[in-house]
Amino acid sequence: MYQFNSRIRYSETGEDGCLTLTGMINYLQDCSIFQSEDMGVGVTYLDTVRKAWMLSAWRIRILRYPRQGEQVMIGTWHYGQRGIYGFRNFIMEDEGGKRLVEADSRWFLLDLGTGLPCRVQEEDIAPYGEPSPRLPMEAAGRIALPSDYEMGRPVVIARHQIDTNHHVNNAQYVEIAREAAGISGAVGQLHVDYKKAAVLGDVLYPGISRRGRETTAVLFNDRQEVCAAVWMEQMEDER
Repeated sequence: MYQFNSRIRYSETGEDGCLTLTGMINYLQDCSIFQSEDMGVGVTYLDTVRKAWMLSAWRIRILRYPRQGEQVMIGTWHYGQRGIYGFRNFIMEDEGGKRLVEADSRWFLLDLGTGLPCRVQEEDIAPYGEPSPRLPMEAAGRIALPSDYEMGRPVVIARHQIDTNHHVNNAQYVEIAREAAGISGAVGQLHVDYKKAAVLGDVLYPGISRRGRETTAVLFNDRQEVCAAVWMEQMEDER
């Protein structure tokens, strides 16, 4: 397992003094980026070989949100690949080793020359070492789209939401969905299915479907294509 330690910063917390959902997602994806960089197969290397790993879906289970100032450990490992996909788990633990977060993710390898997914080769995953056992949790995958929506206010993609791939950052889709759904309470489970990248200046139209503590937000572009589907389940108790 690759891991790094950090301390929850004030700038990463919300009005309750706890790490935000967006901050949580950023820690996980940063962990995978750090591993790739340390293994010599990071962003610069991938650009030279004209490839990129793109997040296809992930499922995150949050047991507790750490508070401002807490020491945390974030870890990740790959547990296999198949066809165009690679599979990766994540964890976050507190200073005492108690589990805070577990996540499963599915990535696909993109050929930057053709703009199409390409089959994962041995050289693409060898730097990460042998696969480790996967977490005993439901795998990330497709989200069944609701049949009925309540349409929310359109969102114009701004420059601060764009990453180095010139697409909307993975965490930003979740933030857009959460805001559109008006969820202010703590999210305990999150499932995101990324389908089509949105870019600077695009307009996303959120379709919101609610069922008890569960909310599904489907983000459409102006061509009625689904860019991302986000399923959220709010925690029963306060964090």
